[in-house]
Amino acid sequence: MDLVDLLARVNAPSSVSQRRLHGSVAHQLAVMIIGGRLKPGEVLPNEDLLSAQLSVSRTAYREAMRILVAKGLVKSRPKAGTTVNPRSEWNILDPDVLSWHFEVEPSPSFIIALFELRRIIEPAGAAIAAERRTADDLAAMRSALEKMRTMPPGDVTGLDADLAFHHTILVAAKNEALQALTNVIGSTLRWSVRLKITADPLVYETSLPDHVAVMEAIERQDAAEASGRMTILVNKALSDTLRTLESQSR
Repeated sequence: MDLVDLLARVNAPSSVSQRRLHGSVAHQLAVMIIGGRLKPGEVLPNEDLLSAQLSVSRTAYREAMRILVAKGLVKSRPKAGTTVNPRSEWNILDPDVLSWHFEVEPSPSFIIALFELRRIIEPAGAAIAAERRTADDLAAMRSALEKMRTMPPGDVTGLDADLAFHHTILVAAKNEALQALTNVIGSTLRWSVRLKITADPLVYETSLPDHVAVMEAIERQDAAEASGRMTILVNKALSDTLRTLESQSR
């Protein structure tokens, strides 16, 4: 199958709005790039040919390309056309780029990289939260933990409570730069929990004591303990995730 035929599969329903249409085209092309079906250095067909193949207007196609250029996935130059960028030029932490990664099977090295970033962000966030937390922050943490505690085994809705707990800690740190990184944590957490819950329906029950230990350290305003407990939590999450990936690959 040649490149034009491959890209022709990105056809979106004609009934959707132009905004949704160019978003759909950008999304599906991005997944093909991130998944390796479109390789770095590969030149996309010209605008007229590709927009016709995709059954979209040239305007919708151009808007889709602008999205991908802004996120570093492709570059567009006059006469040279639109070329797929090497991975080193992608805006890896862009919310959409992160989300698209998890629509294909992310490599173990990418998963490790994201968890290493969590290991930098979250222990520091927990330490600062221990110094700055308010009664309202603690109440929000307790509420999230209680929801995790009462989730039936295998219930993916518990993920929202897990995300809320980690988000609340960064909010409690009262640092807007840290809060801006919530998406990295949320995307990684969302994917890894969904992965693990298929292998261990009791994932919330088994991880709850570590979450409680983090909250209790923050409540005592013990910054060092909060940081250490969060490091343990993130390390265990990474180990469990890699173990699940390994078992699924057998």
